[in-house]
Amino acid sequence: SKSKKLTRNNIETFKSLIDSAETYLKKDAQKSIQFITDAIANSNSKNENADAYEVLGDINMYWKQYDLAVSNYRISLQNIETNEVTLKLAKAYRLNKNYQESLQTYNSINKRELTNWQLVALYEGLGDVYRLTKAYEKSINTYKEGLSVAEKHLITPKVTDLNSKIAEVYNDKGDSQNAKNYFSESLKQANTQNKKRAVEEKLKVADFQNNINDYSTEITLRKEALNTIEEIETDSVFDNESALTPQKQNYKIGNAYASQGDLGNAISYLEKSIVEADDKEDLIVKKDATRKLSEVYKSAEDYEKALSVYQDYVELVDQVYIKKEQEISQATIFRQKLTTNQNRILSLESDRELSESKYNLSIEQSKRQKLIIYSLIGGVLLLLLTAFLMFKYIKQQRLANNLLALKSLRSQMNPHFIFNALNSVNSFIASNDERTANKYLTDFSLLMRAVLETR
Repeated sequence: SKSKKLTRNNIETFKSLIDSAETYLKKDAQKSIQFITDAIANSNSKNENADAYEVLGDINMYWKQYDLAVSNYRISLQNIETNEVTLKLAKAYRLNKNYQESLQTYNSINKRELTNWQLVALYEGLGDVYRLTKAYEKSINTYKEGLSVAEKHLITPKVTDLNSKIAEVYNDKGDSQNAKNYFSESLKQANTQNKKRAVEEKLKVADFQNNINDYSTEITLRKEALNTIEEIETDSVFDNESALTPQKQNYKIGNAYASQGDLGNAISYLEKSIVEADDKEDLIVKKDATRKLSEVYKSAEDYEKALSVYQDYVELVDQVYIKKEQEISQATIFRQKLTTNQNRILSLESDRELSESKYNLSIEQSKRQKLIIYSLIGGVLLLLLTAFLMFKYIKQQRLANNLLALKSLRSQMNPHFIFNALNSVNSFIASNDERTANKYLTDFSLLMRAVLETR
């Protein structure tokens, strides 16, 4: 009972640590990994080990440490093989640019064992790898297989994603008409979903319109997207890397106006982009917008402003360079910390495996010692049993011999023997040898009694 209670407490502690790690996954990588370290220390089974390393892989995936994620997912699969983790491993290989390994992992999965969602994810992942390796036909065919499954089972988010991805591959191939058709379908599907997904798809289509030089449609889509972004910004916070930032969209609108030759609107939107980028400390967009604004002023033959803005651009390039160096330095330090934590966890796991090995060895030795002791005890008991049976056998043999002797005596006690014995007594009496007669008669009477008692 006490053992069961301790096991139950360990399981609850492990689950609590895993939940904490998942809670901090996107907030604090160091804290999240610390919870995983503690969870692995409290792990008592292969299933728990597999869960812990899967979450560790998820942490590294989120923080873009794809090589570490690959290592974690592989360790998870060494403990327990699951299709979900195998799909994650294939994706990690792709993001780490190990395209061949990614394809092998995807193709190793038995499609019959997958849920409908997992099957769509597999086709989508394969299509992504084919697209990155420029196998466009294979990519399109694989995406279409996934789209067929998604439409059949009403997996709406994936229907939107796959239509969009098919359109992007057609665009990569230079097939604008097919790309346009699939983007039209993806935009239609996205509008049935939440506002964030709808605006993301709208911006993808706007990028496509820019690619085919349809600037009017691009500007219309981006302006619609800006209105939606203003609505959802009250509930969501977008970092500067997100495409859903006003400064990026104003910059792209200004760029589209410039491509159309509408320099007035181009200047207006580029200036707005610079102000918003400055407010949100987005040096990249501010730099790009400033460079474009300088070019627009030059095209407008306002060389004085063009020069002034270009000087601002040069200063921004220096600031961006310094910031990039700082980011690279911070990223290096961050990666070193994650790698150190990873090595510590692996070291902890190795130590625990060594301890378990020693423990198992001691158990085996204990079992052998018990086996030897039990064998000796069994041998002694067998010897005692053998001695007892031999003693009993000897006793029975002696009894049998005595009975045989008595039977022999009985066979000798016939009338002739009795007559001779009595004659001998009579002879002793006749010769006045009373003593001998007495003794002979006593012995004869004892013999007779013994014979009679054994009848």
